[in-house]
Amino acid sequence: VQLVESGGDLVQPGGSLRLSCAASGFTSGVYVIGWFRQAPGKERERVSCINNVNDNTDYADSVKGRFTISRDNAKKTVYLQMNSLKPEDTAVYYCAARYGSICTRPYNYWGQGTQVTVSS
Repeated sequence: VQLVESGGDLVQPGGSLRLSCAASGFTSGVYVIGWFRQAPGKERERVSCINNVNDNTDYADSVKGRFTISRDNAKKTVYLQMNSLKPEDTAVYYCAARYGSICTRPYNYWGQGTQVTVSS
């Protein structure tokens, strides 16, 4: 399984970004893709996740109402739309994947990360 993130950038507070995670190499079955982030000096945080078969999603409290995860199965891509960005959203954002449908279990596959910086 390979995951490639894109879309990170420098944006002003209150702005928006959309991150993409292009996935390849999955065999048939159910899998979850999650977005994580890690800021300097902080622990990695799971931001959101979605599976490939239904509309169940999960969000960290810190991003609820501002971030939206979505998927395009035909393109094998998962998106993270980030609105009303705050300086505290600054981090390297990673997408990760695991087989199965449960977001909270450990992920086996990771992308290389994309930098999001929110600053004026």
